[in-house]
Amino acid sequence: MEPEKIALLRTRLREYTDTREFAGISLLYQEKEEEPVFLASGYADLDEKRPMTRDAIFHLYSQTKPITAAAALLLVQDGILDLYDPVAKFFPSFAHQTVQTVQGPVPASHPVTIRDLLNMTSGLVYPESRTQAETATGEVFADLLKRLGTDQAMTTAEFADRLGRCPLQFDPSTDWQYGTSADVLGAVIEKASDLPLDEFMKERLFAPLGMKDTDFSVPEAKRTRLCSIYRRIGAEDLPAGTGKAASGNFGDQGAESAFAGDGPILEHYTGNNLGIRNDGGPNPFLSGGAGLFSTLDDYLLFARMLRCGGRTREGQQILRPGTVSFLTCHQLDPVQQASFHRWIGLDGHSYGNLMRVLVDRRQAGILGHNGEYGWDGWLGTYFANDPEIDATLLLGIQRYDYGTGHITRKIRNIVFS
Repeated sequence: MEPEKIALLRTRLREYTDTREFAGISLLYQEKEEEPVFLASGYADLDEKRPMTRDAIFHLYSQTKPITAAAALLLVQDGILDLYDPVAKFFPSFAHQTVQTVQGPVPASHPVTIRDLLNMTSGLVYPESRTQAETATGEVFADLLKRLGTDQAMTTAEFADRLGRCPLQFDPSTDWQYGTSADVLGAVIEKASDLPLDEFMKERLFAPLGMKDTDFSVPEAKRTRLCSIYRRIGAEDLPAGTGKAASGNFGDQGAESAFAGDGPILEHYTGNNLGIRNDGGPNPFLSGGAGLFSTLDDYLLFARMLRCGGRTREGQQILRPGTVSFLTCHQLDPVQQASFHRWIGLDGHSYGNLMRVLVDRRQAGILGHNGEYGWDGWLGTYFANDPEIDATLLLGIQRYDYGTGHITRKIRNIVFS
């Protein structure tokens, strides 16, 4: 990367922490086999004044999904999974699903398949309150959270089985909606491989790649490297005449403390969104959609493997080239694409195998090349591979409900300009 770009990025990252957009932010970029560029600003934990370091561990949330897709395709290339296998083959609760219509529930006309799980065309949803499918899914998540950390904690398999008993948002393969497909896919991987999801990923991905800090929990010895989560509350949200927030006055359940002062504050969030333990403790629910913790360097090993046709740095073949080619291409038909198009900020993109794919840079609201793929996480972690220039961009952020925001786009526009 050109020195002037590095200097500009360093300035911008410092601005974003000085103005309390984020408590801390880090960036890792590699082009071809050059030494990665690492930049960081701010803190992994504000109360402890613990700086953002290169070995910081992040809650990946949905940036888990590309790894889950790769794990599933390992079983496809081994001839164990068929993309048209019905999920009911592994979880009988999916055999008699219904779709909610204005006339009431009707039997689904298509079974949910592995391909549907990979492409979010299953009809499975995340919890909301707009439809019966979303409400029923919310009840499953509520029970998951209620039992979290107890000796009756919900497992990956039970979670998938419970979702199979919920109504679907639409007939599988007829539409697209972001939801719990990757969580069910993780449970299918367990059944098909006869291994817990964490053990399968360690054996087939993490150990061969050298991803020593990636797992569904964070060991006690590494907890001091785990980034805390913060919710940004702008000055316009604060009570008149104050630049500070009293503990617990702002945000949802799980808000604990704040980094205050004049202007916006950063409030410490301690909730367990989507059943993922905030503290990194052991969790029988191995969420294929949101459960991994990792570092930027670990994730770079995974991203580089995809850029190199499925090979590790030492030359070991993990995914075969044809598998990588399939994994990184878009899959939606025109009807499904029309629904995906409603995702604001992903103009010019399509979707497939739990990742976005840039298909028309003329329509995009970012600088980039056709064929770029990746995904992000609920707290702002971000992953992009650009095959045209053989490059990876990774961002480490831990801001409540951020995903891909305007600052993410500003940073990547500098990088890919």
